[in-house]
Amino acid sequence: MPRPTIDQIVAADTATNANLPAIPEVDTSDADHASVEYSQHRTKLSTHRTALSEHRTELSKHRTDLSTERTGMSTQRTEMSSRRTGMSFQRTRMSAERTLMSVIRTALSLISFGFTIYQFFEHMQQKSALNGGTHAARNFGMALVYLGVAMVGVGILYHLQFMLGLRRERRAMKEEGLIHSQSLFPVSFTLLIALALLFIGIAAIASLTFNIGPFN
Repeated sequence: MPRPTIDQIVAADTATNANLPAIPEVDTSDADHASVEYSQHRTKLSTHRTALSEHRTELSKHRTDLSTERTGMSTQRTEMSSRRTGMSFQRTRMSAERTLMSVIRTALSLISFGFTIYQFFEHMQQKSALNGGTHAARNFGMALVYLGVAMVGVGILYHLQFMLGLRRERRAMKEEGLIHSQSLFPVSFTLLIALALLFIGIAAIASLTFNIGPFN
């Protein structure tokens, strides 16, 4: 049986109220006839009350159906919110990856530029193309290498601290049932590249300072 619409319920409510039986004009001089008239009027009122009860029942069913629909919509909204929250963790992770990549690019520029400056003036001095005055330039190049290595090291520490906190928060929300956590949360490939750059930078420092290592 199809459920009545709200317009149909309102129309039925109006019709029910409009059918309220009027109070009859009774001749009280005839007691028996007046009693019959009042009994018939009470019967009509009882019939009207029955119709009102049926109408209230229809309204209750309609409210129950509306509540069921609202519950279903609330469940869907909760599911969508949970998925959006899970995706926000992925977006935050990717933002941290991009930040670390920026650190890698800057540190790589410092290390490579400083190493190039140092090696250029070192070779020029060995070939006696320059007569003194190369120590400041070589020290500047070495300082750039040190700065680049320090920058990538600090960037790795900040990235590790942030990612560990993000993983703990994600795990706690998963245990509380707030997110599904179905998507993968892999090890950062950018972090591996940053570690490799750190080792390369340390090797460059060893070559510049102690004349040992692969870049000597």
